[in-house]
This record gives sequence, C-alpha cells and structure tokens, in this order.
Amino acid sequence: MILHRYFARRFLVTFLGVGTVFFLIMLFIDLIEQLRRFGGADAGFGEVLMLSLLNLPQGLYQILPLIMILAAVALFLSLARSSEMVVTRGAGRSAIGALMAPLFVALMIGLLAIGVLNPIVAGTSKAYEAQSDALRGSSSVLSVGSAGLWLRQGNADGQTVIRAQRANLDGTALTGVTFLTFTPDGIPARRINAASAELQSGAWLLRDTKSWTLADTTIPEAGATTAATMSVPSTLTADQIRDSFGTPSSIPIWELPAFIERLQSAGFSAQRHLVWFHGELALPAFLVAMMLIGASFTVYHQRGARTGLMVVFAVILAFIAYFVRNFALVLGENGQLPVLLAAWAPPLAVIGLSLTLLLHYEDG
Repeated sequence: MILHRYFARRFLVTFLGVGTVFFLIMLFIDLIEQLRRFGGADAGFGEVLMLSLLNLPQGLYQILPLIMILAAVALFLSLARSSEMVVTRGAGRSAIGALMAPLFVALMIGLLAIGVLNPIVAGTSKAYEAQSDALRGSSSVLSVGSAGLWLRQGNADGQTVIRAQRANLDGTALTGVTFLTFTPDGIPARRINAASAELQSGAWLLRDTKSWTLADTTIPEAGATTAATMSVPSTLTADQIRDSFGTPSSIPIWELPAFIERLQSAGFSAQRHLVWFHGELALPAFLVAMMLIGASFTVYHQRGARTGLMVVFAVILAFIAYFVRNFALVLGENGQLPVLLAAWAPPLAVIGLSLTLLLHYEDG
C-alpha cells in the first residue's frame, strides 16, 4: 500500500509539473496572439491579459492527452534510471501491478477533467467570446431556449427579436414565428405573428401573418392587419445563423443533455453535440490509454540509445491514437459512424493494445 501511494504521488507531481510548464508556455504564446489581434482595438494590457487567461483553460483542456503521455514517459524513465522499478520487480511486484496506482491517478484526473474542468472551460470560453465580441463590436444572433428558438437582427435604425417554435437544420425556415421590432431607443414599435418564415436574400418571407403597430396607439388590436404573405427586411444570412450555434465545448457537460433535447425539439440536428458529449464521457478512458502507452515503452529498464528510441515510439503512437480518436469523432459528427463507436472505440482499442504490449514484455 505504501508503494502504491508513493507511485501515485510521484505520478501526480510529475503530471502537475508538466502541466505547469505547458501553462506558462501557452500563456506566453496566447498573450502575444491576443496583443496582435486586439492591439489596435483600444484594448489595454489588462484586458488582453484577461482574454489570454480566459482562453487558456480551453487550450490546456485540449492538450490533456499530450500532458498525460509526457508525464507517464517522464515518470517511468525516472523510475527506470533510478532502478526503483528494478527493485520493485525484485521484491516480487510485477510491472503491471506497479501501474495500478498511476492508472488510478490518471482515471481520477480524467473524471475531474470532465466533472470540474469541463464546466470551467465552458464558462471561461463563453466569457472569452463575450469579451472578444465586445472588443470586435459583434455578438451572437441565435439562442436556443426551453421556449423555442430566438434570433436577433438589426442595425442603427432598430432591432428585431425573432422567436420561433421550430426551425430547419440551418435556421433559415421557421414555423410559429413572432417578430418584435424595437426603435433605436428600445421602445416596441411593431409585432408580427406568422405561421412560417423563410430567409431569402436580404429579407424574411412571412406567410399567414398578422401585424400590430405598437407605437403611437393605445389599442394595438384596433389597427391590426392580416396578410397572406409579407416581406420583412433582414440583415441575417444563413452562415451567421449557423455560426451562432457556437461549439459544444462552450456548454458544460452537466447541461449538455438538456441542450441536446432543446436542439432536437427546435428541429435542429444534435449529432455534433451528441458526439461531443460521449467523447467527453470517454475522456478518462483515453487519458488512461495515454498513460498505458507511455508505460508500455518506458516502464522496463532500457540502456543507451534504446531509451530514446522507446520514447520516440511512445510519443508517435500517442499522436497516432490522438489522430485516430479525432478522426473517429469527425466521422461520428458526419453520421458515418455510430456515436458510441466513434467515441469509445479508439480509447478502448488503445488500452487493449497497450495491455498486450505490457503482457508481452512481462512474459518475455
């Protein structure tokens, strides 16, 4: 038990050390990038530094597998060079038995990543996007809530808020629509109800409409009008609506199932969010796979140039596994692979391959 605690502590310290190095490197690089992007936007150094700090958790979260493989390689090389692993095996402990504590730590890091770090990344990503949009003078035009789909359009002459019960996959065809127009002072000016609305070039084409003038009248119903079709000018494009969905990573994993349900209820495809959700659930298994890859090539005592060769093999295999995982997720988003297969097959396959290598060397 004491030996397991020792190995667990060594691995955790190594992981935190490697993570700290990447944190400082990424902070420096991102700070330079933010200064380049917003240096001419009248942004002070404090605002730019805050942007970098808000963007940093997402970057660290994405490279967790890389940090894990480097931490595993560093730990087991250290144990091998100090002959601690040789002594451990001489005391009757197998190499696989010695891996139990680091495996447990890797699993706990993965669970903390999706349970704690994921919501933090989602919150900082939203704050980063909001602050970036404020500096750029732009904002998102779409929101999906429990009451339906919400859009916003407008210019200096006024703003229009659009609510729809359902929409097609790209948000350009709406049903059960309400248009509420505001003056530049924020005073409601007109309301339009329509059975459907279709986004065309520079305008919404509404069908089965009823409109009320809200300004300069005490009884809007008295001046209400109906029409079979109506055209409402629009500054929106299909690309703007699609881009306003954001990325699944901006939604905490605890809120993602409800968001997926709302997307499907509004008529949108939630395939990308489903794949992301299951990919996040499989992250602890993938981090365990990265740790096992590092152990497979470095846990046994090596001599001379062979040590460097084993490290190179471990890193190359880790990058291949990372690429295969991302490729499988892309195939899952495109509907070419089942969601569960795309998310879970790569980490489980890597775990199986790594255990095979460990058992081979152990028996040999």
